[in-house]
Amino acid sequence: MSNQKLFNVAVVGATGAVGEQILRLLAERNFPIQELKLLSSARSAGKKLQFKGREVTIEEATPDSFKGVDIALFSAGGDVSRELVPEAIKHGTVCIDNTSAFRMDPETPLVVPEVNIDKVSDHKGVIANPNCSTIQMVQTLKPLYDRYGISRIIVSTYQAVSGAGASAINEMLRQSREVLEGNAVEPQILPVGSLPVKHQIAFNAIPQIDKFVDNGFTYEEMKMINETKKIMGDESLEVTATCVRIPVVYGHSESVYVELKQDFDIEEVKRLLADSPGIVVQDNAAEQLYPLATEATGKLETFVGRIRRDLSNPRALNLWIVSDNLLKGAAWNAVQIAEYIAIEQQ
Repeated sequence: MSNQKLFNVAVVGATGAVGEQILRLLAERNFPIQELKLLSSARSAGKKLQFKGREVTIEEATPDSFKGVDIALFSAGGDVSRELVPEAIKHGTVCIDNTSAFRMDPETPLVVPEVNIDKVSDHKGVIANPNCSTIQMVQTLKPLYDRYGISRIIVSTYQAVSGAGASAINEMLRQSREVLEGNAVEPQILPVGSLPVKHQIAFNAIPQIDKFVDNGFTYEEMKMINETKKIMGDESLEVTATCVRIPVVYGHSESVYVELKQDFDIEEVKRLLADSPGIVVQDNAAEQLYPLATEATGKLETFVGRIRRDLSNPRALNLWIVSDNLLKGAAWNAVQIAEYIAIEQQ
């Protein structure tokens, strides 16, 4: 469209794993950009990144970086967002924040486009991207919630090390080599928590993601519980979560037990999910077809399989949900929100 409105866009945390994916998606999807600012920490300032065949110099993110910026996508950590999002808003910038800084703020919409895109218009300068594990679960459960109602959700996650950053990926790969070569393993990164105690992630499963809170749950588990209720707009939902880090590089997997309020036909459930935007059903036991992290990596969709009625509760379902945690779990969800804002302003 020749008279398409163009936007001045900033990406904060441009050198991080999520920032890289945001840039790739903005380029691939031809987002209507007039000027692009790449913002990062002082140590990355001056470096150059490629965007659509040209070099863009990274600048240090400061409160003044947002003059003239229409849309800013933040993925540089909660502390950076808490400091700079309010400054960006003062300049009239609409902020899409990938951190947990504003998710539970009552004034801030917490948005998964397939679930509650209408909430974007309620923003007061910032829209929050939910936790990666929450996104793929609520995206899958929303069509079931709308059709049958949901009373209870029990989720166990199997989360990739990339969710803890590049250093965690490197640690897993290094430890794997050390174990295979028969050398001693010295964990340094995982679990990320308040204690200095670290555990081996190679050939292991660590039932802790983030720090523990007083009730025995971790922050990651509480994020899934609280964010699910907020996104669904239903505080009566009963949600419990156990979040586990496993030695997979990309792709979060989840085993979800969900109690519905009405009876259901299992084939109708599969059709409902298959017809929902952004969801791919992979469910054929005869061919051992089900979602795998290795196959979800690099894809924008959320994959669902192992769809079966629970044996002890006829109104309950069991599901296996897999998605790329850096894409739908972060970068793609944020870019979808940005695209919606751009379309609304055309």
